[in-house]
Amino acid sequence: PSGPMDDLSHRAANLLLGNPPGATALELTLSGPTLKFLCAATIAMTGAAMEALLDDAPIPHNAAVPVAAGQILSMGSIIGPGQRTHIAVAGGFKAPEYLGSTATFSLGGFGGHTGGVLRAGDTLRLAKAPTTNPGTPELPALTHDWQIAVCYGPHGAPDFFQQSDIDTLFTASYEVHHNSARTGVRLIGPKPSWARMDGGEAGLHPSNIHDNAYAIGAIDFTGDMPILLGPDGPSLGGFVCPAVITKPELWKMGQLRPGDKVKFVKADAEPAILTTKGDIVIRRAGDEDILVEFGEMKLDFALRLRVQALRDALDAQKIPGIIDATPGIRSLQIHFDVSQITRDAVLAAVNTTLPTLPAPEDMVVHSRTLYLPLSWNDPQIQLAMRKYQETTRPNAPWCPDNIEFIRRINGLDSLDEVKRIIFDAAYVVLGLGDVYLGAPVATPYDPRHRLVTTKYNPARPWTPQNAVGIGGAYMCIYGMEGPGGYQLFGRTIQVWNTYRETPPFAPGHPWLLRHFDQIRFFEVTQAELEDARAKFLHGKYQLRIEEQNFSLAEYKAFCAANAASIDEFQTTQRAAFAAERADWVLKGLNSFEEKEPEPAPEEAPLAPGLRGVASPVPGSIWQVLVAPGDAIKAGDPLMIVESMKMEVQVRSPASGTLVSLAGSKGQVVRAGQRVAVIAP
Repeated sequence: PSGPMDDLSHRAANLLLGNPPGATALELTLSGPTLKFLCAATIAMTGAAMEALLDDAPIPHNAAVPVAAGQILSMGSIIGPGQRTHIAVAGGFKAPEYLGSTATFSLGGFGGHTGGVLRAGDTLRLAKAPTTNPGTPELPALTHDWQIAVCYGPHGAPDFFQQSDIDTLFTASYEVHHNSARTGVRLIGPKPSWARMDGGEAGLHPSNIHDNAYAIGAIDFTGDMPILLGPDGPSLGGFVCPAVITKPELWKMGQLRPGDKVKFVKADAEPAILTTKGDIVIRRAGDEDILVEFGEMKLDFALRLRVQALRDALDAQKIPGIIDATPGIRSLQIHFDVSQITRDAVLAAVNTTLPTLPAPEDMVVHSRTLYLPLSWNDPQIQLAMRKYQETTRPNAPWCPDNIEFIRRINGLDSLDEVKRIIFDAAYVVLGLGDVYLGAPVATPYDPRHRLVTTKYNPARPWTPQNAVGIGGAYMCIYGMEGPGGYQLFGRTIQVWNTYRETPPFAPGHPWLLRHFDQIRFFEVTQAELEDARAKFLHGKYQLRIEEQNFSLAEYKAFCAANAASIDEFQTTQRAAFAAERADWVLKGLNSFEEKEPEPAPEEAPLAPGLRGVASPVPGSIWQVLVAPGDAIKAGDPLMIVESMKMEVQVRSPASGTLVSLAGSKGQVVRAGQRVAVIAP
């Protein structure tokens, strides 16, 4: 969905100027740009108090400010609490619409001005749309200690969490982690005790579930770490969510700053489960979503076909107020607009439709088999593993080699056996948008090809675009760079084409895959893959695609004919899975709790003439680029700090000689903490 991280400040800035609430504006994180106005305009700034000078004269926030042609607006850093400032201009900024929005989705490379963050030299144009009478918004004070109202559900106690876990969720204080961004706000706090030992086929950790759609603002437990899913967050995933931020309080996510404290407050006394009928459970997922689940918590093509039947039936009814319905493995999330339809009306529509659905055994779904090139153990996925081990969890049992972990947890004899199974498999696409941008969540048609793993705990902060991995019994192709939790084994071509409608992308549909398609991989070298990737989006790399149908009756007949070998494979797999879990317990690796960062160390006064260099942001030191004794020039990068999903360079403020370093690779530092000393 994207859009403003703090929609309250966004709307307020537009109100101050008489713009429509959704008029295009700028969002600034931590610090801002220098803007030269080539025409007269009126601006308004809201949100966090960021230093702002107009021709070197301070200007106020939360007010309309006239700007003359030729004047320069210089934005500095935020003073006090908050993380983001919004700048609106009367009439709005001009930007092309993509998928019905002018919002920028920088990770996906589309929307907004040029599909990414603003850069020096960009020229922003003004829409000069008609305005109405300005208003005066009521803006709450920002803080470093937040209380956020949430709706309990969809996943609660006693089926996923213990009641004590839920009690803790609503009484504990959590700290905002430095690896937070628009995709999600990571939190440091108590880990749950959990109601289950593991997630079964969905993964070894009890937070793992068969993938379902997510609501914006969900508290997503990726392993033992909770993450607030932001507007650029994943639309589908395989982790439990015990609560969702209420719609009126979503804006607070945009102002959470690393180091801030957060407490969650129940918005009401409603339960996580709204209704149960037979083997169908309907769960609450915030103010504007419900999650309809079918059958037992297991991988079953029959359950997925029931999900598809409900989705297709509701889509055919075109019910006003229902925005979309997103299938998961055994669930359908229905997203609706409460200003147009009530939740009770949505529930009534679902309950009326369910008895009319066909039996899954009678369903035949048209699909295709697509043959995709794959670079096995690609250098980019090796980099992702290495970064995770160095900056997130050094002792993770799936590091340093995810493929070796896949072998071990499935009881296979060799890495070649892992490779053979993956290249022999035909992966049935059960969900799209798993993580992002048309990314498939798919499982092998043949149960003997279903390698089962656990997901990263905590999630990986960075994954290369189109990396391919396994989580639980599912394969995913990551549609873009971003966080992730699947065990990686290779990299393939793009599954999303933003601007071109080249075959095999259908007109108006930038995603490559469809539900119930099957994916087969064939091996290529890294160089061959890079060549294919350069050509594919331009229609110069042809895929082999075969038309077919998916039939549950045929699948059941296949399984019956191969029952003995399927049982043999799964018996070995279960034994290896249990042995891995027991080994984790023995070594104390079965859980992970992010420790609160240590306070910044006491800094001794510097001798006359020496100059300290401070980290501009909180984060983890990713690379140290210099050594004591090196000659340094002003502006030279000294180290790289990984913070808020960005690699931030710590630059020297002056020329001289590096006397000492107060930080090392992997060390967590606070904003303003001294990390180096320079002598003239």
